[in-house]
Amino acid sequence: MAAFLLGAVLLIVQPQIVPSRPAINSNAETSQSVQRELLKKTSQKNDFKENIHSNGSCQQLPQTIIIGVRKGGTRALLEMLSLHPDIAAAESEVHFFDWEDHYRNGLQWYVNQMPFSYPHQITVEKTPAYFTSPKVPERVYNMNQSMRLLLILRDPSERVLSDYTQVFYNHMQKHKPYPSIEQFLIKNGELNVDYKAINRSLYYIHMQNWLKYFPLDHIHIVDGDRLIKDPFPEIEKVERFLKLSPQINASNFYFNKTKGFYCLRDSGRERCLHESKGRAHPQVDTRLLEKLQEYFHEPNKKFFELVGRTFDWHTFVAS
Repeated sequence: MAAFLLGAVLLIVQPQIVPSRPAINSNAETSQSVQRELLKKTSQKNDFKENIHSNGSCQQLPQTIIIGVRKGGTRALLEMLSLHPDIAAAESEVHFFDWEDHYRNGLQWYVNQMPFSYPHQITVEKTPAYFTSPKVPERVYNMNQSMRLLLILRDPSERVLSDYTQVFYNHMQKHKPYPSIEQFLIKNGELNVDYKAINRSLYYIHMQNWLKYFPLDHIHIVDGDRLIKDPFPEIEKVERFLKLSPQINASNFYFNKTKGFYCLRDSGRERCLHESKGRAHPQVDTRLLEKLQEYFHEPNKKFFELVGRTFDWHTFVAS
C-alpha cells in the first residue's frame, strides 16, 4: 500500500500554450521544415495551414510519445520531463492513433492538438492506451519511423489493482455502484484472465507488437517503481535517451512527508500530484493476490527476455 501511495506522483497539469522564451538545444533531431513536408504529404486535408506564433514558435508533430502503460505513472513522467526547458508537452491525452474518430481527421488535426514550441524543442504527447492498442504501432511508424518512444511500467499485479481503483472511484464520484475487485478477478472459481486490467499487464504481448515496427533502442522503458522511490536517476536516463542537455537535477524533487511521495520544485514553485491520484488500493485476499502474481510469473520472464533487462516485480511461485 505504501509503495502505491509513493508511486502516484501524478501532478497538476501546468498549461504550456505558447513558450515565452527560447532555450538552446543543439541535439533537437527533427526540424520544422521536415515536419511541414510530412504534414503536406500525409494530411487528409488539402487546406493545410501552419499555426505559427508571432514569437517564432509553431505547432509541430511530436518527436516523442509516451505510449503507456495505463496506471504506470505516465502523468508523473510527463510532468517531471516538463521540468526541462527543451520539452514542450501536450496538455491532455490526445488519443489520435487509437480512436478512429480522431485518426480519420488526419495529421492536420493531430498537430493542432500540440503545444506551440520552438524548433530546438522536443514536442511530447502522452496517451497511455497506445501501448495496448494493436493498430497504434503501425500508425505511429507510418507517421515517423524515427520516433522516440517512452514506456513506463510498474509491477503488473500492482498495476491491475490501480486500474481497478481508478474505475471504482470514477463510478463512486458519479454515485454509481461498482462490483468488488474479486468479482472481476475470479470467474468460476479461477482467475479471470479475460479481465481487461489483467490483459493490459501482459507487457510482453504488447511489446512484441511494438517491436515489429520499432527497434528496441527507440523505446526507452522507465521503471515506474523506481521512479516512485527515487525519481531523479530515472529522469536522468530519459534525458540521455532523448539527447537532452542535463538540466533537471536532484533539487527539483523533494519528498513530501505529509503526502508520502515526491513532489516537484521548479523555479521556486512547489507542486504535487492531483488529489485524485495516490488512492489506496482495495484490500485483496492474500491468496488471491498470490494467484495473480503467480499468473504473471511466466509472462514477466518472457518480457525480461524480450527487452534484455529485469525488473523487481513481485512474483509468487506455487511450490
